[in-house]
Amino acid sequence: MFFDSWNEIFRVLVMAGLAYPILIAAVRASGKRTLSKMNAFDLVVTVALGSTLATILLNRQVALWEGALALGSLVTLQFVTAWASVRFRGVRRLVKAEPTLLLHEGRLLHEAMRRQRVTPDEVRQAIRAQGTGALELVHAVVLETDGSFSVVSRSQYGSGSAMGGVPQRQTRHHDAGQRPVPERGDRHGPA
Repeated sequence: MFFDSWNEIFRVLVMAGLAYPILIAAVRASGKRTLSKMNAFDLVVTVALGSTLATILLNRQVALWEGALALGSLVTLQFVTAWASVRFRGVRRLVKAEPTLLLHEGRLLHEAMRRQRVTPDEVRQAIRAQGTGALELVHAVVLETDGSFSVVSRSQYGSGSAMGGVPQRQTRHHDAGQRPVPERGDRHGPA
């Protein structure tokens, strides 16, 4: 259970010494995007690379070149998918999620939070982590495609050009006494 043989330990060390440079070469050749955490797809590729490397190291039945081919295939597929998502809207929609507005002008958007399975406490925690103590001082909280929260204070909002790509859906506010604020371009005003 704790020790099989010195041969197995030697095999793992040799395979690690050979497989690790192959992984590094493949990642360097494919660019920085391969190990980014921009969205769920990138995370899956990163986890798959780690799992493949572990299999190469620990599974006697996987030859080094089979493992190298698996690593190369994952990196190549990720590169091709990222390349296609930059150039084709359909691929981008298939692979990437949209950012989601969770708080707008100090008001929690409960419907959007429910769809994304985010609690008000999680949004408040993200706001506190940015050093802000009041919801009304925040213009927007966005759940990004990588699962992180971006908090934009009213004082930092400026022209709002960084909010491009964030759907500004009109969402009902469920906090007592709050009325929804019409989004830019909303001709109908508050409901």
